[in-house]
Amino acid sequence: MSIEPLPLDGITVVAVEQAVSAPFATRQLADLGARVIKVERPDGGDFARGYDTAAQGLASHFVWANRGKESIALDLKDPRGLEVLEGLLAGADVFVQNLAQGAAARLGLDAAALCARHPRLVAVDVSGYGAEGPYAHKRAYDMLVQCEAGLVSVTGTPDRPVKAGIPAADIAAAMYAFSGVLAALLRRGTTGRGGPVEVSMLDALAEWMGHPLHHTMHGGRQPERTGLAHAVIAPYDAYGTAGGGQVLLSVQNDREWRRLAEQVLERPELADDPEFATNAARTGRREKTDAVVAEALASLDADEAVRRLEAAGIACARLNSVAELAAHPQLAARDRWREVDSPAGPLRALLPPIGLPGGAEARMGAVPALGEHTDALLRALGMADAQITALRRDGVVA
Repeated sequence: MSIEPLPLDGITVVAVEQAVSAPFATRQLADLGARVIKVERPDGGDFARGYDTAAQGLASHFVWANRGKESIALDLKDPRGLEVLEGLLAGADVFVQNLAQGAAARLGLDAAALCARHPRLVAVDVSGYGAEGPYAHKRAYDMLVQCEAGLVSVTGTPDRPVKAGIPAADIAAAMYAFSGVLAALLRRGTTGRGGPVEVSMLDALAEWMGHPLHHTMHGGRQPERTGLAHAVIAPYDAYGTAGGGQVLLSVQNDREWRRLAEQVLERPELADDPEFATNAARTGRREKTDAVVAEALASLDADEAVRRLEAAGIACARLNSVAELAAHPQLAARDRWREVDSPAGPLRALLPPIGLPGGAEARMGAVPALGEHTDALLRALGMADAQITALRRDGVVA
């Protein structure tokens, strides 16, 4: 039986990108088979390369968002660098950029200008707040957009809002840019024309805020911050167990509460107690409800607590650390780990979430060094070694 090729085999992407939002979008394209040419500054490249040194001396953000790409270091402020980029674009299907607002337009690299020059090109502008409006030129880092989008206001405890522990605004924008590229390529297959794709971090995260947004607009009241608890369901929280572990459980209806009371708490009388018998009663007496559950689970270790909860048909989860995620038995059982090459040697990485059974496995290529592919790409454009040497001498390429 033949294996289907990756769906983006034959697609070439050129990206002038930095940080997370655009790089994470183009990494999805690379995993699905696209050739992604990453254009970086000669003086240090994508600034995410310098965020930390946690991945065997490389930056963890960069390793995560940039595997499978070719790196060319170009000074786009030099006309010769822009000429090289134009040569790359002549053979590209997709262009992605997330430069500071207005910078792409000054270079003639905004989506509208590019699509006028290259009608089959899908050109993606990823911005913080969009191209127009009072916030268009405002600096837009992930945490700032989390605040502007209201995510921080619904995350945390009653006493203190907190940001999400992952770059949620960056990731949201990346995934909409990724899906926007796929939609535009599909349309191009019908019309023969590419076209602009616009994604802003604020728009993307505002969409993800749909539940609290609609709850507030139509219900008249913003959901409260409840930590790990649920605003309208009880018990739904993490509870300590013997030995220090924590287990989160969720009771979705009163039938489940009965099973919890009888089989886990070993207090069957609570099933019909009017203080606990209904979800409305339990949420109205949340502290008392949580105390009853916490007392029962505190005498069990985490393994026994999970065993009892699962036997009773109660949804539950361990409150894992990141290290425990890396050792998660489900990921191991489903063979989700691979090794990715990098300038620091092989690095462990997860397969991307999109599976295509019957097709080739995701192309998890190497993490590139800065300018690793500069010479090869310039030669492919027809440049002689003497020209490349001159460009390198003048700092136009690296």
